[in-house]
Amino acid sequence: MKKQSKRFRAASAKVQVKKEYPITEAVALVKGSATAKFAESVDIAVRLGVDPKKADQALRGTVSLPHGIGKTVRVLVIAKPPKDDEARSAGADFVGYKDYLEKIQQGWADVDVIIATPDVMGDLGKLGKILGPRGLMPNPKSGTVTPDVSTAVREIKAGKMEFRVDKAGIVHGTVGKASFEQQKLVENIQSFLGTIVRLKPASAKGTYVKSISISTTMGPGVMIDRGEGASH
Repeated sequence: MKKQSKRFRAASAKVQVKKEYPITEAVALVKGSATAKFAESVDIAVRLGVDPKKADQALRGTVSLPHGIGKTVRVLVIAKPPKDDEARSAGADFVGYKDYLEKIQQGWADVDVIIATPDVMGDLGKLGKILGPRGLMPNPKSGTVTPDVSTAVREIKAGKMEFRVDKAGIVHGTVGKASFEQQKLVENIQSFLGTIVRLKPASAKGTYVKSISISTTMGPGVMIDRGEGASH
C-alpha cells in the first residue's frame, strides 16, 4: 500500500469521508488542499447510473467551460488546402495532412486534441488503433470532424472539452486550476454537471447522478451534494 504524505494526511483530516458538501464549500476545501509545489488541476469524477455496455447509454459529449481549464491545449488539424490556412489563422498548434499522418504512424502524438476535415477521415481512420486508445480520434459528435476548422480550433482553445463515460460508469474531467478564483471553479463545475444532466440517456433508469467528487491533482477527494449537482 502506498504511503500517504504528511501533506495529504493533513488535507484529508479537513474532509469528512462520505459527506456531501455544497459546491461552494467543496471548492473551498479543495482549494485549501492544494499545497503542492506545482500548479495543481481540479478534477471531477461523476458516477452515473448508466450501463456503458449499452450503446444508447454510452454517454459522450462536449462542454465549453466558461473559464477554461487553465491549460494550453495543443491542437493538431489534419486538413488539405485551403482549410489548413484557416486552421493556422485560428491558432492551431500543428497543421498538415500526409506529413502528420506519417508522424502519427511512427508514434508521434504530442497533442491534446486532433481536428480533421471530413475529406481526410478516410486516411486518418486507418490510424484508429493508434489514436483510439489515446482518445485522440476525431469524431463528428464531439465537433472534431468538421469543415469549419477555424471555429473548432477557437472553441477548443477557449475551453471546450470532450468527455465520455468509462467502463465503470464514471465521467472524468478537469474543471480548472486550484489557483482559479473560487467562483470561477464553481461556475465551471456547474457547467460541466449541467451538460451531463442534459445528456441523460432516455433509457437510463433509477438514480442518474450517483456521486460527484472533486479533487486537486495531489489532494483528497471531496464529495459534492448530488441534489445540488444534479439540479444544474
